[in-house]
Amino acid sequence: MNKAITDGVLFTPPQFENGLDVWSSEDGTPGSDTYENALNAAFVPADQDFGGCLELQKTDSVQKLRYMGETPILPGCYLRVTARVKAISGNLPSVRIAAWAGNGSHAHVSGLTETGPSVTLSSYGKIVEVSAIVGSGGRDGVDMVWGTAPVYGHFGLDLTGLNGGIIRIDDIEIEDITHAFHRDMMNWVDVKDFGAVGDGSTDDSAAFIAADAAANGRAVLVSEGVHYLGSGVTFDNRVVFEGTVTMETNGILSLTKNFDLPSYIDAFGDEELAFKKAFQSLLNSADHESLDLGGRRLTISAPIDLQSVVPNRTSYAQRRHIHNGQFYVTGDSAWDPDVVTSQATYSASDGRTLRNVANVANIQVGSLVTGNGVGREIYVHSKNTATQEVVLTQPLYDAEGTQNYTFTRFKYILDFSGFSKISQFQISNVEFLCNELASGILLSPSGVVFHLRDSFITRPRDRGITSPGEGCQGMLIDRCQFLTREGGERAQDRVTVAINTNANDVKLRNNRASQFRHFAVIGGTNSTITGNHFFQGDGQADGVRTAGIVLAQGYTSTTIDGNYVDNATIEWTNEYDSEPEFTGGFSFGALSITDNVFLSGDVAPWFAYLVIKPYGQGHFITGMNVTGNKFRSINGTIDRVDRVDTSFAGLDMGRGKNVFVSGNTFHNVTTPIYNPLQITHEQNTASNTWIVKSEGQLPFGGRSRGVDAVVATKALRNGSNQITFATPYVGLLSGSGQDEVTLHWETAMTGDVTVTVRMD
Repeated sequence: MNKAITDGVLFTPPQFENGLDVWSSEDGTPGSDTYENALNAAFVPADQDFGGCLELQKTDSVQKLRYMGETPILPGCYLRVTARVKAISGNLPSVRIAAWAGNGSHAHVSGLTETGPSVTLSSYGKIVEVSAIVGSGGRDGVDMVWGTAPVYGHFGLDLTGLNGGIIRIDDIEIEDITHAFHRDMMNWVDVKDFGAVGDGSTDDSAAFIAADAAANGRAVLVSEGVHYLGSGVTFDNRVVFEGTVTMETNGILSLTKNFDLPSYIDAFGDEELAFKKAFQSLLNSADHESLDLGGRRLTISAPIDLQSVVPNRTSYAQRRHIHNGQFYVTGDSAWDPDVVTSQATYSASDGRTLRNVANVANIQVGSLVTGNGVGREIYVHSKNTATQEVVLTQPLYDAEGTQNYTFTRFKYILDFSGFSKISQFQISNVEFLCNELASGILLSPSGVVFHLRDSFITRPRDRGITSPGEGCQGMLIDRCQFLTREGGERAQDRVTVAINTNANDVKLRNNRASQFRHFAVIGGTNSTITGNHFFQGDGQADGVRTAGIVLAQGYTSTTIDGNYVDNATIEWTNEYDSEPEFTGGFSFGALSITDNVFLSGDVAPWFAYLVIKPYGQGHFITGMNVTGNKFRSINGTIDRVDRVDTSFAGLDMGRGKNVFVSGNTFHNVTTPIYNPLQITHEQNTASNTWIVKSEGQLPFGGRSRGVDAVVATKALRNGSNQITFATPYVGLLSGSGQDEVTLHWETAMTGDVTVTVRMD
C-alpha cells in the first residue's frame, strides 16, 4: 500500500526554494511565526552537497522547524520523515525529527510522542541523515505511535543543545512506507517474499518452507503463478492459493491447518489430481485422520488406482476417513472393462488355485472369473506370473481339469486393490455417481473393518462394492443406498451386483438396494444382515425373481433379521465348496431368518422366498431358524414360500436336525410351512390304522422323521361306539413322500387327534 501512488496523496512538503513562509519556527499551526525574512535563516541556492537548502543558526534552546501544511495521518498508514543536515560553523547541536499532532477540530492531541531519535552532529561538513516513523500502530520500528486521534501533523525537525551553531538542512521528505509493515500488518505471508518464482520450473519448495516457518500462526499466501515443488512440503499454517502448485507423483503436499479437498483443488487447479494428492497426504500424515470433500462434486474421468497415488505405501492399517462429497463419473473408454480369456487347469485338491494359466501377465488382480463350474462372484485374489498361477477368492464347485476361463476386470471409481492390505478405512456421506460408466469401490485383497455408511452408489455399470479377497473381513455397510441402472430390465436379465463378500463377520445394516440381480453375495460366515430393503421386481406378469441375498457357504452361521425382502429370494447354496458332495462337516447349517417382511407381486406360482440349492449330493439341514416372518403375495397366489433347487442335487431329507419354523404369517400362500407341525386329524370311520397327512407343510419337502405328541381332542370310540381309553404307536416316514404318519391302534377306532410332527 502506498497512498501517494494509489490515492494521489501528497506527503512531502514543498522545497525550501519555494519560499520560507510555510516553514514555522514554532509548532507549524496557523498564525505561528515563520522563517520568512528571519534574521537567523536564509535559503542557499547552490550548496555543493544539497543544491538548494536552508541555512539556519541555532538561537533557541529548542530550535524548531515545522511545515505549516497539514500532512494527513491515515489509519493503517505509516510515514517516514527524513532530513539530511550538516554543521557549517559554531557549536555542534543535536538534531531530531519532530512534529505536532492535530485532531479533526484542529486542536493539539496531547500525550503523544512527537519527537524521533536524536543525533548529535560531530564534525563540520559531514552529512547526517535523521529520520523517524510515525503511524497509528505500535509496530516495531515506529518512533511516534499516534493511534487514531490525530488526523494530521505538522512535521519538521528540532535542533537541541548549545546555541550559536550554523547548519544547513536539505529539503525534508515525507514518504509512505506502509509496505514495510505489510508482513506484520496482514494475516498472511507471501511465498514470493521468500524467493518463490512461480514459473512452473524453478523449485520453490525451499521458499514455501521458509514462508511457513515465518508465518507463525498467520496464513501463507501462494501468490499467482505455477509453483513447482521438487520435494514434499508440509504447512503448519493455513494456506491460501492464488497460484497453483505442481509436483511429482511421490511428492507430498500436507496442508495440516486446512486439510480438505477444496483447498487441494485450489492448490492444484484440477479436481482429480487434487483428490489424489489429498489422499496421498491422508495416508502420510499423523496430523489428520479424515479428508473432508467439502461438499464438492468431484468430476472423475478415469478410475483412481489409490495405491499408485501413494507409491510409498503398499498397505495401511490406521483409521482413515473420507466424507462429505460426490464423485461424478465422466468419460468413455477409460471405464471399459478389460477382458482376457485364458486356458487354465484346476484341481479341487488345491481349491483356490488355477495353474498353467496362459497369458497370465495380462490377467489383473480383481478380475471376475467366469467359466464352467465357477460360482458367482469369484475374483482373482493374486497371481504369480513366473509360475503361471492365479489365486482365486473362493474354490470352484465343478471345474476339475483344463478349460478356458474369462477374466473380466471392471473399472471402479475408488480402487484399493493395489494395496496388499487396507484396514479401518471409512467412507461416509459420499455419493458415487457412476452414470452407468463405472463401478463403485474395489476393496483391497486383505484387511479388516472397511466401513461405508450414509452413502449412495448410484447406477453402477457392473458392481457396487467388490471384495477381491479378505479385505471385507468385519466390513460394515450402514444406511447406504444402492440404485440400479437396470430398472427397466427383466429381473432375470440383470447382471449388476451391489455387494459381494468373502470373509467373515460382515454387517449389512439398514441399507436400500433397488433392482440389482443380487443385493449381496455372501461368501463368509458369521454375517449379520439386518434392517435392509432390497427390491428386485419388474413389470412382467408371472415374473421371475432373482436372489436378493446369496449365501454361498453351506455352513453360514448368519443372521438375516428385520429386512424387507421385496420381490426377491434368499438363496442358500454351497457353491463355494471345492468338493460340493457331502463328505463330512455341518452341511447346510446355522442360519437364522427372523422377523423379516417378505412381499412379492405378479410372480409365477412356483416362486419361493427361501431357496436351498445344493451343488452336490448328500447335503441336509443342520440348523435353521425361521421365525416371526411375514410372507405375503399380491396380484396372485404362490404355492409355498420354500423350495429346494435341484438343478445339481436335492437335499437328503432323511437327515437333519435343529430346524425350527414357527410363528410366521402367510397371506396368499397355498401351503404354509411349520416345524414342528401340528396336524389335526379327524377319523370318522373306525380303523386300526389312521393315516395322518402333512399336506406338504413340512419345510423344504421334509419327511415325518419324528412325532413329539399325539393328543386326543375328541373321545376315542371303538367299533361299538363305546368310549375307549387307548394309546397308539406311531409309524414314521409313511406315504410315497415319506411325509405322513400312521397311528396304529389295538382295535378299530374313531375320533379326533392333534399330532405334532417333526422333520428333524
